[in-house]
Amino acid sequence: MKNTILTLTFVFTTVALCNAQQIKTEKVLGGFKYKQNGKNMTMGNLVKTMKSNQEAFDLIKKAQTNNTIASIIGFAGGGLIGYPLGTALGGGDANWTMAGIGAGLIAVGIPISSSANRKAKQAVDIYNASLESTASYEFKPEFKITANGNGMGLTMNF
Repeated sequence: MKNTILTLTFVFTTVALCNAQQIKTEKVLGGFKYKQNGKNMTMGNLVKTMKSNQEAFDLIKKAQTNNTIASIIGFAGGGLIGYPLGTALGGGDANWTMAGIGAGLIAVGIPISSSANRKAKQAVDIYNASLESTASYEFKPEFKITANGNGMGLTMNF
C-alpha cells in the first residue's frame, strides 16, 4: 500500500512539474523578447519548444528563416556602410556609392526583420493559446505530514 501511495505521489508531482509553461512576450526596440520560466529564449529555443504544436512550429520556422535572411542582409549592409566611413575617418578617399548600396541593403532588411518579428509573435500567441485550451485546470496538490494512532504519514490533497 505504501508503495502505491508513493508511486502515485511521484507521478502526480512529476506531471505538475512537467506541465508546459507559457512563453511571455515583451516588446523591445525593433521587435520582441521572449521568456519562459524567467529565462530568455532565442529563436532556436522557440523552434524546439513549439515542436509539439504544428501550426505554431510552421510559423516559427518561417520567422526563423526570415530572421536569418534579415541578419545576413543587415550585416552586409552595415559592412558596406562601415568601410567607406572608416576610410573617410582615416583620411582616405571614401567610396560613397558603396555606402549607398549598404544603406539600400539595410532598407531591404528592415521589412524582412519586421515580418520575422510578426510571425514569431503570432507563433507564440498560437502556442500559448493551445496551452490554455489543453490545460483546463491547474494541478495544485497539498502535502501534509500527519500522525495518528497507526503512526506518521504523508497525505496529499488535490
